[in-house]
Amino acid sequence: MEKATNNFEELAPRKKSAISFWIVIILIVIAVVLGWKLFGGQKGASLFTSASADYQAVFLTNNQVYFGKLAERNDNYAILTDIFYLQVSQPLQPSQPNPNVSLIKLGSELHGPADRMEINRDQILFIESLKADSQVVKGIEKYKTDNKLQ
Repeated sequence: MEKATNNFEELAPRKKSAISFWIVIILIVIAVVLGWKLFGGQKGASLFTSASADYQAVFLTNNQVYFGKLAERNDNYAILTDIFYLQVSQPLQPSQPNPNVSLIKLGSELHGPADRMEINRDQILFIESLKADSQVVKGIEKYKTDNKLQ
C-alpha cells in the first residue's frame, strides 16, 4: 500500500503543473482574442457607426476638416462623399477683427475635384457625427436647397 501512496504523491505535483499550464494557455488565448477585437479586427467597423444619412466631420492629420457622408471601402481607406469644408478669410481692414467663415462645396475649386475622397485611414485623427441642427448641417441643407432652384 505504501508504494501506491508514493505514486499518487508523485502524480499530484504533475497534475497541478498541468492544470496551471492549461490555465495559462486559456488566459493567453482570451487576451489575444480581446486584443484582436479591441485593436485589430474591429478597426473598420468602429469608424462607421453612424447611419449613412448622417453627416460626419472628418479631422485629418494635416489640420484639415471635411464634412460629408462616410462609407467604408476597405481596411486602408475611407470614402467621403457629399463633401464640404470651411474656408476662413481674414478681413482686409484691421478694424474688422472677426474673420469670415464660409461653407464651401468640394468641386468648385480650380482643379475641379469630384465629390468623392478616398482618405487613408492613417491620416484620420478622429470623426464626429454631426447633429441635424448643427450650423454646418443647416448650411449644407441651405446650399442644397439654393442650388436645386438654379
